[in-house]
Amino acid sequence: MAIEVRPATVFEDVRTMVGPRRPDATVCWCLSYRIPSRQNVSLRAEERGALVKELVAQDPPPGVLAYDGGEAVGWAAVHPRADTSFARNRKIPHVDGLDAWSVWCLRVRPGHRGKGISHVLLAGAVDMARSYGAPAIEGYPVDNGGSKVDLTMAYVGTRKLFEDAGFAKAAQTDSVLNGFPRVLMRLALP
Repeated sequence: MAIEVRPATVFEDVRTMVGPRRPDATVCWCLSYRIPSRQNVSLRAEERGALVKELVAQDPPPGVLAYDGGEAVGWAAVHPRADTSFARNRKIPHVDGLDAWSVWCLRVRPGHRGKGISHVLLAGAVDMARSYGAPAIEGYPVDNGGSKVDLTMAYVGTRKLFEDAGFAKAAQTDSVLNGFPRVLMRLALP
């Protein structure tokens, strides 16, 4: 079946992709770059899911979901950079004054990996940013040179994934993840 990407407007599907197995667990929920650091650290357990439920109801929603049939199998966080911690991040530069969007997390459920879903998710994130009039979209993947990236750190994507989607390196960053430098990849949106 073909993978379909849609805006992340169904909370239960977002919970499937980024929520914890136990509702009282304090896990990322893909909030670490979406909200200010102080707020991210202060939110505990169910508070995190409640905030994500609010974000899912907003326009634009906090990302896109990939579906195989009716099942959520992938997630990409995408939003205007100005609404993320990347707006103030000292390690990831601004390349110009454009109101670029950021895509910072790509996740595919176990059992569905290795099928190209990350490529479809990234294309869906680009489409969503374009539909909201974004002049450009950025990602901050690792520049791993083809080396294996630990799955827990692969959420930022790889330079090759972004290059395959038409992005070009716009800047070096001072950020390192899993021992690999991160680069700022950018795609201008017509």
